[in-house]
Amino acid sequence: MILGVGTDIVHIDAFEAQLDDRASVFVQETFTQGERQDSDDRAGQRPGRHLAARFAAKEAFIKAWAGARRGMAPSLAQVDMRQIEVVCDPYGRPGLKLHGEVQQAFGRLGSCGVHLSLSHDGPFAVAFVVVEQL
Repeated sequence: MILGVGTDIVHIDAFEAQLDDRASVFVQETFTQGERQDSDDRAGQRPGRHLAARFAAKEAFIKAWAGARRGMAPSLAQVDMRQIEVVCDPYGRPGLKLHGEVQQAFGRLGSCGVHLSLSHDGPFAVAFVVVEQL
């Protein structure tokens, strides 16, 4: 049974402009070391485009998680985005790995699966997340 769905869209050019701000700690406070390294490894492919999709995935997950808790108070007052990590299998298919407080709080929903789809088109990156009761 589907418990929640979430989607998010990011304008890549605006996102890259934010990343270019050298005074900003946004990247360090939003992305895991693995996500940053994966983005750096794709330097020839516009790493900002890559991170924009991952940011959309984190936002989409939060929306799906909130939908799964409809009618209940939020599990956490604040979410550390680094505890929501976009990982890929050996074939490049994306998924989400949860860490720390987010993993513990999400686990209180019971046995759930999380499905992730990412896409890029022109100036946009989009993510779609489904939380499913197993």
